[in-house]
Amino acid sequence: MANQFQLFKHRRFSAMFFTQFLGAFNDNIFKQALILILTYTAASQLGMKVSVLNNLAAMLFILPYFLFSALAGQIADKFEKSKLTQFIKILELIIMAIATVGFVFEWYSLLFVALFLMGTHSTFFGPIKYAYLPQAMKKDELVGANGLFQMGTSLAILIGMIVAGLLTQLSQSLYWISTTVLMVAVLGYLAARYIPSMPAMQPNLTINWNIFTTSLATIRYLYSLPFLFFVILGNSWFWLYGATFLTQTPEVSKVILHGDESVVIFLLTLFSVGVSIGSLLCKSLTKNQVSLRLLPFGIIGLSVFAIDLYLSLSGLNINVSNGTLLSIGDLFGISDSWRVFADLFLLGFSGGLYIVPLYASMQAYSPKSHRARIIGANNIFNAIFMVSSAIFCIVMLNTLGLNLPQLFLVTGLLNIVFGAFLYIKLNRHIKTAVIQTHDEVAP
Repeated sequence: MANQFQLFKHRRFSAMFFTQFLGAFNDNIFKQALILILTYTAASQLGMKVSVLNNLAAMLFILPYFLFSALAGQIADKFEKSKLTQFIKILELIIMAIATVGFVFEWYSLLFVALFLMGTHSTFFGPIKYAYLPQAMKKDELVGANGLFQMGTSLAILIGMIVAGLLTQLSQSLYWISTTVLMVAVLGYLAARYIPSMPAMQPNLTINWNIFTTSLATIRYLYSLPFLFFVILGNSWFWLYGATFLTQTPEVSKVILHGDESVVIFLLTLFSVGVSIGSLLCKSLTKNQVSLRLLPFGIIGLSVFAIDLYLSLSGLNINVSNGTLLSIGDLFGISDSWRVFADLFLLGFSGGLYIVPLYASMQAYSPKSHRARIIGANNIFNAIFMVSSAIFCIVMLNTLGLNLPQLFLVTGLLNIVFGAFLYIKLNRHIKTAVIQTHDEVAP
């Protein structure tokens, strides 16, 4: 059985991998740098609360997924994907040039415009990259390719956040940030030029430019394919689940572990590396087959290690004096903290086992003519679930008065219920999905 890293020898994989890696990397450099600037500089200059500015930034980045995902799916189905990707990467260069003006002159309104446009860029690229894989990969390469893509995305997000943190600490930081995002955008465009041509799946499609009727039509079509509908629900649940844990990481680090910024980065690294390793192992564990056999292990792991995280955090007893913050080196010397580290790593690992089979199934069982639109529908649901995560956390922590470990416990228990529901529904509808895929009947 060939190692999945052999795929990097093929331009049909490596060009799209590095294009999407650099895109996610740039997203997170820009977004995290802007959040840090809003937190430590802009809030006081503008006389606004940090929480208001940061929530506005988060909303502006995710809003395009609600508005444009269905339209993006149509465009990705209608046009050839390599030229479309190159065009989108040119737009990324223009957006980063706008951001550069915003950073250099400290025009925060312009930076918010650039953030919205960057979210729009990601919205239109998403259906292309995930509809591209089943076209470019052989059947026995699809799981391995998805594992590598998920690993790449996790690492791009993590490294982007770390780089943003480092750049904001430099003198003349706004110039360094601007130069970096422009350079990464150039590299992304160069990588896109090596993507081989992939024929359009539905070149005669008439695009409906009304984003509201298009979104409703896409969701209705998805609902007519029950297996894919539940695959996407499961996919979106993972984004809700991950956002619930990762959003609380800075507060866990500071309030419970009494750690400094290095602890935040370390915890994020543990989760991201766990997702990457779990994702990579899916190819070997499924013997290259698109299969849901790993899904129960992912579901169980996500719940078990969330519940154990509740127990490990509740049992912590870290004594510090005068509000001193501990470094990651200090925490390594406290034996109880190792259990917290293990829980976060294994949560990520379980997430990798959970998400890769769902992504591979979504691609394998989507009708070819509608594949990108199915992925567009997936992005709409992902956005809804991520916003729901923020609302859920606010209600749990502020309205009901739970503490952070209790939030993780409730989330882990809810995952048992949702996971059982999801697995039952997927197994009930998978035979129909196989028949529909073979027939390739799409209205």
